[in-house]
Amino acid sequence: MRAAEHRRQLDIALLAWRDLWHPQPFREARPVWCEQWPALTAALLALSDAEAAHLNDDVTDALCWLAGYLPDIDALLPLIEISAAEHAPPPVPGERWAWEIPGRKRSQIEAFAGAVKSGGEGIIDWCGGKGHLGRLLGLAWQQPVHTLEIDAALCADGEHLARRIGLDHRFLECDALAVPDWPRQGQHAVALHACGNLHRRLIERGAGVGVNRFDVAPCCYYRGIETHYQPLSASGQLQLTRDDTRLAVTETVTASPRLTRQRDHDIAWKLAFTEWRAQLSDAPYKTFKPVPASWLRGSFADFLSRMVARENLPAPEVPHLEAIEAVGWQRQREVMRLSIPRHACRRSLELWLALDLAEYLETCGYKPSLTTFCNRQLTPRNLLLTAWRV
Repeated sequence: MRAAEHRRQLDIALLAWRDLWHPQPFREARPVWCEQWPALTAALLALSDAEAAHLNDDVTDALCWLAGYLPDIDALLPLIEISAAEHAPPPVPGERWAWEIPGRKRSQIEAFAGAVKSGGEGIIDWCGGKGHLGRLLGLAWQQPVHTLEIDAALCADGEHLARRIGLDHRFLECDALAVPDWPRQGQHAVALHACGNLHRRLIERGAGVGVNRFDVAPCCYYRGIETHYQPLSASGQLQLTRDDTRLAVTETVTASPRLTRQRDHDIAWKLAFTEWRAQLSDAPYKTFKPVPASWLRGSFADFLSRMVARENLPAPEVPHLEAIEAVGWQRQREVMRLSIPRHACRRSLELWLALDLAEYLETCGYKPSLTTFCNRQLTPRNLLLTAWRV
């Protein structure tokens, strides 16, 4: 299926179910859809902790489960099926290229490198940090590499690593959003998890100058968005807010059990604060500034006193603290369950965003394809957008 048609079908399906995935249960105790589908709401709230955790983490199983209450929602299933890229491990002798790379990051780099093929006159490694990906591809393909990176310290470390193996690998200490002369015509542009506006800039600038081939794994689509996402391609009616694009990348399958418990704890305490704030005013929910991690590591009494002081609210009386915290934990259980329909649509949203890039490249004279370069347990951001000039 061509990118434009695939995105059109996702556009229709996501518009049809927008009332299900757009509301945020963290901010709305009962989204409007709870009244529309009371049987679904009751079934969600009756789930065990283990069932809720599984359905929040597994999009396919969640859509199949939801189809028992929303018969047409499983139409999303064939639209989120993406084939895996063919893999050929890069022919790099020894381990010298991999100095200083953490294990999971190295596995992601090797998976990405095994899924791409050489296709240009030199490699431009976009927002590449220390240039680990560029270094591996440069060795495998025996090509010169340029890594563009804004952090001077990372550039210096990358240059040192390149010298140790004698690779023609140069670093460009540049702001990817402002650099006027990179990438260049005929190059092969690669980007592993360049965030938001960074990967969009590469696609737009690269297509404009005639990059020969792209291999891009997009990430954090919400970065650089103020209020609403501005698609690169003109087709489609779906309009996404910044929060909608953030939803697309909220999977935590790589989190440890300890981090998952900490996440649940943090959500419960924040919800306890919002419930206390709601008792003081009938005003609708409003966001609050990020909470310093240290505030969430002490006692609940200390956390709440800091929050009310920062937000200029009266502090609750000490005897009420236990009940307020208990309300927060109850809300956390409800939020995790009522978020399942929302989370079941996040892969569809991510694909819609990736296909926006693919459709744009299609209109610019490229032939795009969308595959996965690794399994989601290694990284949920496993989409690989490949495009070459026709």
